[in-house]
Order: sequence, then C-alpha cells, then structure tokens
Amino acid sequence: MRRALMLSGLCLGLLVAMVWAVGGAEPLSRWAADQQREVQDSLAAAVRALRAGEAGAWAGLLTICFGYGLLHALGPGHGKAVIGAYGMASRVPLLRLSILALAASLAQAGVAVVLVAVGAALLGWTRPAMEDFAETAMLPFSYLMVAGLGLWLVLRGAAGLRRQARPEAGGPHPHDHHHHDHDHDASCGCGHAHGPTPAQVAQVGSLRDGLLLIGAVAMRPCSGAIFLLILTFAMGIGAAGVAGAFAMGLGTALVTLGAALASVWLREGALAALPGAALARAVPLIEVMAGGLIVLVALALLAA
Repeated sequence: MRRALMLSGLCLGLLVAMVWAVGGAEPLSRWAADQQREVQDSLAAAVRALRAGEAGAWAGLLTICFGYGLLHALGPGHGKAVIGAYGMASRVPLLRLSILALAASLAQAGVAVVLVAVGAALLGWTRPAMEDFAETAMLPFSYLMVAGLGLWLVLRGAAGLRRQARPEAGGPHPHDHHHHDHDHDASCGCGHAHGPTPAQVAQVGSLRDGLLLIGAVAMRPCSGAIFLLILTFAMGIGAAGVAGAFAMGLGTALVTLGAALASVWLREGALAALPGAALARAVPLIEVMAGGLIVLVALALLAA
C-alpha cells in the first residue's frame, strides 16, 4: 500500500509538471507575461544608457536581463517540464541533472545568438521574420526532440521490464527448491541475483539523454533574447546583447534548477523506502510512465 501511494505521488508530480508545461498555471503565466512586457521597456532603456556610455550601464543591463530570464521561465514552457520529468524518470544524480539544466538554459541563449547573427548579418531578416522562424520551424523541431526523449525513456524502461520478466537462462536454478519467504534484495545472498543493484540502477543516465534534453530545450530561443540581440546589433554594441542573452539564460536556469531539485526530491522520497528488488522493478516502470507522459505532452504541443 505504501509503495502504491509513493508511486501515485510520483505520477502526480509528473502530471503537475506536464500541466504547467502546457500553460495550466494560467494566472501565474499571465502575470509573468505582463511583467516581461514591462521589463522589455526597461531593457530598451538600459541599452540606450549603455550606448550613451552612462556609468553602471553594464551592471544595470545584465541585472535586467537576469530578471527577464527569471520571469520568462516562470511562464508556460517545456524546458522546466522536460528537466523535471527526466529527473523523475531517471535516477540521475542531482549534480548531473543540475548541470544539464544549466547547460540547456545557456544553450538556449546560444541558439538565440546564432539565430540573430545568421538571420540579421547573412540573411537580412527583420525581428518578425526571426521570431516567425523560431515559432514555425524551430519550435516544432524542439517538440519532436522532446517526444524523442520521451520515446527513448519508454523503450529503455520497457527493455528493463522485459529483462526482469525473462526467466534465467540454463533451466531451473539449483536453489529453486528452497522457500523464498525472505525479503529479497537485488543480491540477497541466496546465490542468484534478482535484479540490478541500486548502484547499477542509478547509472541509467547517458550522453544520449543529455544531448537530447539540452537540444530539446535549446531549440526554443527566448523572444526577449532575440529582441535584445537585434537591438544591440543594430546599435553597434552586439557584445552587450550577447552578454545580456546569457544573463537571461542564467535567470532561466534558476527556475530549471528548481525543477531539477524538486524532481530529485520527489523521486528519491518515493523510492527511498523500497528494497533493492522492488527498486529495480520500480525504476523501469517509472521510466515507461514518465516517458509516455513526455511523448503525449510533446505531441499535444506540436498539434497545437
């Protein structure tokens, strides 16, 4: 019963993250959007002050950019949901997940820099053209990458469940005659393994996962970063725009790091009481469920 309640709580956490991703927290989303519009006016003023050479203009610009990134991350979006869902689906350590969250936010800023540099310098695109390209081409590709990450989690979890269900090779085990009325661990001392050890279960993260996760988040550049970069490039202070875009990325990272921390706390709280054998069974099942939710939400966002 306790295990069922813990797994239910974990699923509820995943569902909340997914609902947030598609705009379920509507009042907070509206407030964040209103604040972003107000901050854009301050952003333009800070850029003008920097161009005029006013004292403290650099510090003011970077502070405003950091705040804008924080507000941007509070609104609806798939970045924090992907980080949170992946953190609950895989037993990736908190430090590694935090690094992935930070890398994804900074990569998002880097994509905005590349988009504006190529679009403005080489193609002569205007701001509406770049924002349209980001929305109509890059955003769907981002959702497809999110779906790919979810599908990979489903397949990996299903493979883990199949391995557990597969009978041991070589016929009946010589210890099969004794009564297994004790609580088995992953390796309980009775002579055969009942599943991977907790240490093995913890090693489910991979470079493939990390690259998919970072790419899925980064392919949706922040509109505020695009606005800032176009403005600063046009005024001949592009370095300030690049620095500001990455300051926005750090602001966004603060929220995604919070999602990473919450996901690990929820996951480990749910799994802490499970013995090794039950833990080995629960982890792939959670991967399947979390991956399936990620796929469904990504396809719903893509269809919308």
